[in-house]
Amino acid sequence: MTTPLAPPAYDVSDETLPLDREPYLSLAPAVLSWPAHETTLQPRDYERLARHLAAQARVLAESLRRLCIELPEDSTTRDLSEILLGETERRLSAPPRATMARVQNLARLVRALYERLDCLHSTASFRTAVFSS
Repeated sequence: MTTPLAPPAYDVSDETLPLDREPYLSLAPAVLSWPAHETTLQPRDYERLARHLAAQARVLAESLRRLCIELPEDSTTRDLSEILLGETERRLSAPPRATMARVQNLARLVRALYERLDCLHSTASFRTAVFSS
């Protein structure tokens, strides 16, 4: 096994989404397009990708958790966010495996977290625009 990679450093108190989202959003479709019956990479490469994606998922989940707290308790948006946070916790607590399936699942998770954060940010921007008028 290789030495664990340090997660990307972010200030989770910042109101903006992590700046390096494009590499992860570009990586997700590439990883998901790999044929299921082929092993295209070495195990150490799958392990490295899984660690990067898991670290990014943790950062995104923390941002989502912070935003989720601000939502009304009876909000459907909050309910959906909490479901995704539960799924994130479940997937990230699984023992790490250097497999294509693990990397693909983490890519789906990162993509879903970005989609949920985008939804919350666009909703917050809409509310700010409407109520500040």
